[in-house]
Amino acid sequence: MAAPVVNTKDKIATRTAYGETLRQLGRERSDIVVLDADLAGSTMTKYFADEFPDRFFNVGIAEQNLIDTACGFALAGKVAFASSFAMFAVGKAWEMVRNSAGHMNLNVKIAATHAGLTLGEDGATHQILEDIAITRVIPDLTVLVPADGPETEAMVRAAAEHVGPVYIRLGRPAVPVIKREGPIDFKIGRAEILRQGKDVALVACGVLVYQAMQAAEELAAEGIEATVINMGSIKPIDREALVAAARTCGAVVTAEEHNVIGGLGGAVCEVLAEECPVPVIRVGTQDTYGESGTADALLEKYGLLGVDVARAARQAIAKKR
Repeated sequence: MAAPVVNTKDKIATRTAYGETLRQLGRERSDIVVLDADLAGSTMTKYFADEFPDRFFNVGIAEQNLIDTACGFALAGKVAFASSFAMFAVGKAWEMVRNSAGHMNLNVKIAATHAGLTLGEDGATHQILEDIAITRVIPDLTVLVPADGPETEAMVRAAAEHVGPVYIRLGRPAVPVIKREGPIDFKIGRAEILRQGKDVALVACGVLVYQAMQAAEELAAEGIEATVINMGSIKPIDREALVAAARTCGAVVTAEEHNVIGGLGGAVCEVLAEECPVPVIRVGTQDTYGESGTADALLEKYGLLGVDVARAARQAIAKKR
């Protein structure tokens, strides 16, 4: 297969792609309603609000009410998208996400922006590095993390079609677009194989997919062939793709803008420990909070760049010998 490339000149923030997709969905479907917690200008739900004010609801700075009100709309037969910063949408409102959306298996879509370190200068209180962990343990809740703008659109559309609660993790800054050979074919529970190799498998999600692609290029210059897997569907996870990559490569590196505890790395280790134990090294934040800084500076400080993923790949390969 021809490896997709990353176009660093063509960038879009996943939150912007979310807002634009919502607006388009609003034109296509009258059952879509959108709720926000006084952050429509940041979450980009303003695009929907401007065109469909009768289907947009600002609950104020009240994220727990945000989730429960969205659940009420779901019970009335609507497809409800609820948005705020991730720290508050699922951090502050975790009980409502669990007891209302999850436990009642309601058709609520929580699209939370400003996740991870790349929130940047707002600092540790507004960053969240634990949201994948606290959402993927909730039964019936699907957890998705797009790598770029086009995948965001595909995920938002898949979430709208899916019957049941969904959490979509979105970022603040513009990120490079992955140029694929054809239209993106995202399906919940299925990974995207971006590159085929035999020496090590790099399994990434979100903004770290771009870094994994960079790492694969660096490794290729050394004669190391890496498989790159975009694991945008964290739950359900693509067990078949993971096991196949582990059997072929014999070593795995996970990469995420999240605590290594409980996130993508944890999910991958759970699968491989049960079905195909191989050396795994997890690239992510190491059980720590973030801090204020630019997105690029924080990715560098916390070891989340392509060079860090490549270093981990060499370590993983060494462990299988």
